[in-house]
Amino acid sequence: MILINLLPHREAARKRRKEQFFTHLGASALLGGLIGGAVFTWYQGQIATQQERNQFLQSEISKLDAEIKDIATLQQQITSLRARQAAVENLQANRNLPVHLLEELVVQIPDGVFLNTMRQEGGNVLLTGVAQSQERVSELLRNLGTKSQWLSRPELVEIVASSSSVAGQPRRVANFTVRVSVKRPVTEAAPAGKV
Repeated sequence: MILINLLPHREAARKRRKEQFFTHLGASALLGGLIGGAVFTWYQGQIATQQERNQFLQSEISKLDAEIKDIATLQQQITSLRARQAAVENLQANRNLPVHLLEELVVQIPDGVFLNTMRQEGGNVLLTGVAQSQERVSELLRNLGTKSQWLSRPELVEIVASSSSVAGQPRRVANFTVRVSVKRPVTEAAPAGKV
């Protein structure tokens, strides 16, 4: 027997396919929305985490900037303290220098030489005085150049012959000016640097 279906089967199949299509389309849209929402949520979480890290880094950077400023001020203080320490050490090393210079001059000045003034200019001492003769001035220069441990490189700036009266008798004398450099003996330089 032959069965003939007179119902519109093609339209029913088309209707069924259309319903499946819309069902699949809705499910795909829903699944796409869920996946999109999940990805959006994940990215938002990543962004929030990175912003927290950035905020933490900014706070740490501001702390380090404050510490760097403190370190800079400490370095300035250290530099100024070192300068003060060097000044104090220099003063400590030079405090006995006038005593040594006077003692050295007493030892090195020959008889017949008299000093009027002694002026220190940095590392040099300018001596002015009167000698009984020019030979006495030469002897003074030799003594200061070879025998002195505190004075070196004597230089005769000026010598002028003049006359003066001593006990009513006229005498010829030599007025002189000598420049001499101050040095520290080797035995004194080592302890002075350690003070």
